[in-house]
Order: sequence, then C-alpha cells, then structure tokens
Amino acid sequence: MKLLKLVPDDTNIDFVRLRGIAFALTLLLSVLAVGLTVYKGLNFGVDFEGGLMIEEKFAQPPAIEAVRATVDSQGLGEANIQPIGDGKTLTIRLPVQKGGDEGATNAAVRKVESALAAKFPGSTFLRYSTVSGKVSDELIRNGVLAVVLAILGIGLFAIFRFEWQFGVSTIVAIVHDLLMTLGFFAITRFEFDLNIVAAVLTIIGYSINDKIVIDDRIRENMRRYRKMDMREIINLSVNETLPRTVMTSVTILLALLALLFLGGHVLRGFTAAMILGIVVGTYSSIYVSSSLLISLGLRAEPEPGATPKRGGIENAERVGPRS
Repeated sequence: MKLLKLVPDDTNIDFVRLRGIAFALTLLLSVLAVGLTVYKGLNFGVDFEGGLMIEEKFAQPPAIEAVRATVDSQGLGEANIQPIGDGKTLTIRLPVQKGGDEGATNAAVRKVESALAAKFPGSTFLRYSTVSGKVSDELIRNGVLAVVLAILGIGLFAIFRFEWQFGVSTIVAIVHDLLMTLGFFAITRFEFDLNIVAAVLTIIGYSINDKIVIDDRIRENMRRYRKMDMREIINLSVNETLPRTVMTSVTILLALLALLFLGGHVLRGFTAAMILGIVVGTYSSIYVSSSLLISLGLRAEPEPGATPKRGGIENAERVGPRS
C-alpha cells in the first residue's frame, strides 16, 4: 500500500531566497497588528473587565438598539451588547452591580430576563457569569505574566540548548505569532477571555515544538557539513523537516476545523485562535525563525585549518554517519 505523502521526498525549496520578502511581510503584519490592537482594542470578556454577562437567545435576530433600550431602562448601568453567530443570540454585558453579592446579581439577571421576555416574546435566557473588578485585575496580571514567562523560558531554553542566535530567533517568531493573534481578535471582535489566554499558551507551545525540531536539524547539519554555506544548511534542514511540519499542521487543522464548525459559539473564539496560531506558527518556523539565524551571524563550525567554501551537498564534507 502506497503511503500518503503531502511533501515529495525530493523537495528542495530555496526558503532562504525569500527571506527578504518574509521579513518585510512579517514586519508589516506585526505593525498592523499592534496598530489595530491599540486603535480598536480587544473585546475583553467578563473575566478581564469584571461585571455581569448575560446570554439571551431570541426567536429572530433582534434590533440591537431595541434590546439595549430595554436593558438600559432597568437601571442596571450601561449595557454593552454584541451578537453571536447567526445574530439570534446576544451577549449583554453590564457593570458590577451595587453590593456585588449574589443576591444583587440574581436580582439583576431576573430583571433583564423578565424585561426581554415581555418585549421580545420567545426569547430564552441561556446563562450568566459574573466577575468582580478585583478578580478581573488579578486575572489580567496573571494572564500577562503567564505569557511573558512562557516566552522568556522558551528563549532561555533555546539559548542553553543551542546558541544565543537560536534563542533570539525563537523569541522573535513567537512574539510575531502572539501579535498576529492579538490583531486577529482586534479585527474580529471575538471575546478575549481566559479561554483565549489558554489558546495563546497552546499556540506558543506548538510553535516552539515546530521550531525546536527545525533548529535541532540545523544544528545537526552544521556539525555534519562543516564546509557548507549557512544558507544551504538552513534550506537543507527546513526541507528535511518539511514533511513532518506539514503533516503535523494539517492533522491538527482537521481536528480544529471540526471543532470550529461543530463545537458551538462558546468554543469558536478559542478554536479560531488555535487555527490562526497553527498557520502563523508554521509560517514563522519556516520563513522567519530559520532565516533570521543568517542575519544574526550564525555560522557552521569549521574544522581547525579548514577553508570554508560554497557549494551544495556534493561539495560539502560530511562528518559522521547520517542518522
């Protein structure tokens, strides 16, 4: 039985040749992502903003302004309303209620539920959640701390495991993946909550897994082909690991696409972030992280007294058996 191969065995793509375009595209996308995040901001969920969030389902997509007027008339504070999915389900976000206890929250939920049921017959209350302002501040701090420590820890691991150039290139690629995720949420206005922080940490974990595999092959080939040009070593290493990279990304994407279409709106933001992270992480592993090693001055380790020369594998001196 013939095995399925998404990438042919004799694939030899000159990835490094496109590094100038890749670097320019990466810089442009990163600047746009930062600009969008600063200008539009993120649609923080109750986890990070604090307050009361109610989900209500209507028989038909309602007029947002009519729903807002109905909720505002209850004297519970200014309502922030957003549609979900087909527009029949709305999230209604209210400030922290006076007293902040469970009784005040339940009373507010009942008032909103009764008012909407009277104004929009057939509407159904789905769920509510509440977080105090103090707890939301702690969640923001802990979420940012978790992401920063993860990036620094991964960079330090790459520095001690390989050379400092690998650590720097890895951090740059992961920060790029993170900025793309933030820009995506600024555009789509998906709710940014603790689920998305979990998705970001998962994206970082996937990205570093892919990058470490490529970096390890680069380091291996640097020792094996001591006279080969660094550009050719990187191209050789990326092409050798390309089948594994593509197969891993495709299989994960198949599972995530099923979750995106069948998992419901609660998981939609998390799944969308994961899909974006897989695509962007694969791109940054191949075109950003690896090619950046040349700009950072990484060179193969020549033998004492040896004169490095350019050329392909046929002009390179092999050191040790090929695994």
